[in-house]
Amino acid sequence: MFEVNRSVAIIRPKAPFLARLRALPGGLNGALTLEALTRDCNALLIPAADDYASAEDFVLQHYRLLFQSELADWCDDDAFWPDNLSPALFAEWFEVEIHSVLTDLVDTPLEREPFVPLDLDQHD
Repeated sequence: MFEVNRSVAIIRPKAPFLARLRALPGGLNGALTLEALTRDCNALLIPAADDYASAEDFVLQHYRLLFQSELADWCDDDAFWPDNLSPALFAEWFEVEIHSVLTDLVDTPLEREPFVPLDLDQHD
């Protein structure tokens, strides 16, 4: 068991995000519930946090990229995204949950591979 020099931030969708998803073309027709949406949220490794406020501040500094990633998970056509991806809208649509201690219970080494974002300007 090893303590990892990172903290964890969980981006938990709220009801307004679900409402936006249901309004997308092709609609989810009520099939997706908030409970299901929040059951398996995106978890982020962030710098080790000395306190909650500094960890939350780190996440909020990256809110735009995180917002875009959350939206792209459901709709890669940014024409259907909100026009103004503001910090206030991010806070309205997502709860940020911070966990300051991350412990690795697995004996095998961590592996990393680069994140490859969607190319939203790509045309088929």
